[in-house]
Amino acid sequence: MSKADKLFKIMCTDILENGFSTEGSTVRARWEDGSPAYTIKKFGVVNRYDLSEEFPALTLRKTAIKTATDELLWIWQRKSNNIKDLNGHIWDEWADETGSIGKAYGYQMSKKYKFAQGEMDQVDNVIWQLKNQPQSRRIMTNIYNFDDLSEMNLEPCAYSMTFNVTGNKLNGILNQRSQDILAANNWNVLQYSLLLIMFAQVSGLKPGTLVHVIADAHLYDRHIDLVKEVMAKPQHPAPKLKVDPSITNFYDFTVDSFELVDYEFEKLGKKIPVAI
Repeated sequence: MSKADKLFKIMCTDILENGFSTEGSTVRARWEDGSPAYTIKKFGVVNRYDLSEEFPALTLRKTAIKTATDELLWIWQRKSNNIKDLNGHIWDEWADETGSIGKAYGYQMSKKYKFAQGEMDQVDNVIWQLKNQPQSRRIMTNIYNFDDLSEMNLEPCAYSMTFNVTGNKLNGILNQRSQDILAANNWNVLQYSLLLIMFAQVSGLKPGTLVHVIADAHLYDRHIDLVKEVMAKPQHPAPKLKVDPSITNFYDFTVDSFELVDYEFEKLGKKIPVAI
């Protein structure tokens, strides 16, 4: 069975049984009808995914890998903050009339900084360090830029990555301030697993472990029955990920560079409501 399924069920069970309810508190998020979107939450959830053992796609329900990959490339590769450069519609609620989400996500990735090896953005600095000084303990990115927060239509949820090379394996820690577990957990896990895999391939390394740290891991009140339904579904073996082996430049990856093989999953059959 998929280890990602097991981790997901353990995490959701812990939140449901031991989490803190925000019902009755003042909360920012609202449902489409204007009602407060309360949560049950746990602080400081940490999950580990060994990418050398399996690709951590949920089989309890489907994760749309191509759409998730497109969003990842939109931020890290195209470094865009405009939904016109994105194929999906997941950012539509946060875009202005021009399609911009403000100085968030891809905008931060495109900003140039003065590093010891020259002026470059955070993505290019990571790639340079992985190729030239892989034993550095300073290979990281951070897009939670306080100077620009007031001009972001949504402050970053997944905001920093720390990369570490051990032997010939590339590991990473994804820090996330907040996560809607049902709607977004496996989405982000797949994205940053793919990021590690891409960076490893173009740097002559092997994928290692992704550590996912979530400060506020929550289940929304209107998701609880859906979560229980998902957790009760049958589990399947993890799929295998095929990556185009010819790619040696991070900027040459596309959504078609990846294929999930033997991906068996259960259908939810219901739309997950999203709190805004």
